[in-house]
Amino acid sequence: MRKQRISYVDPNEVSDERMKKEFERCRDRGTPRPESQAIRAHAPATFWSFADTWQTVFHEGVCDHTIKELCRVYVSHSVKCEFCGNQRSIQSRQKGLVEDDYFDLLNFEKSIRYNERQKAALRYTEAIIWDLETNDALWENLYKHYEDAQIVELGYFVAITMGQQRWLKTLNIDHHKVLVGTDASMMPGAETPSAWEDHQNSPEYWAKKSHPNLK
Repeated sequence: MRKQRISYVDPNEVSDERMKKEFERCRDRGTPRPESQAIRAHAPATFWSFADTWQTVFHEGVCDHTIKELCRVYVSHSVKCEFCGNQRSIQSRQKGLVEDDYFDLLNFEKSIRYNERQKAALRYTEAIIWDLETNDALWENLYKHYEDAQIVELGYFVAITMGQQRWLKTLNIDHHKVLVGTDASMMPGAETPSAWEDHQNSPEYWAKKSHPNLK
């Protein structure tokens, strides 16, 4: 078992009523799950900076939420952040994303699961994550499907997501440790502590597979 590097703030010991309500939202809705916010709660300004950004840029905003959800999980699978990569947006599920949509992301160019609008966003995300050349062809294709404001929001969202996920990896935090007993935003097969353990031990577990951009 990997050693956790920063302790969780116990939501039951939080005196700030607004923060308590946000923890309740994390418990009931997820994305973010309560464990990551229980780390950020050590620094309340950080807690709220992330909560507010995630609400306005991920859950709301000018770019399609389901596009951002695919890009978020592409980041997870690329940097192998297991904490984030095993979460699912409830809003995206309600808008039609299904579980199979998440498992061809690293092969999105050859996949028939994604349309050209989704692939344009994923190419943009790939370039940001892997420091690839952003040539005229990439930008021309991006502008076929998105306006300036959407491109700005998506790029900012990917950058925030990448930074957060790389940071969370260093902390060795895990699911089902804070406000336990709910499965909000957990992927199918990871809803309970025992199911989550079995999921990680499966030979088909996504984090055991290498990224095509890794040499």
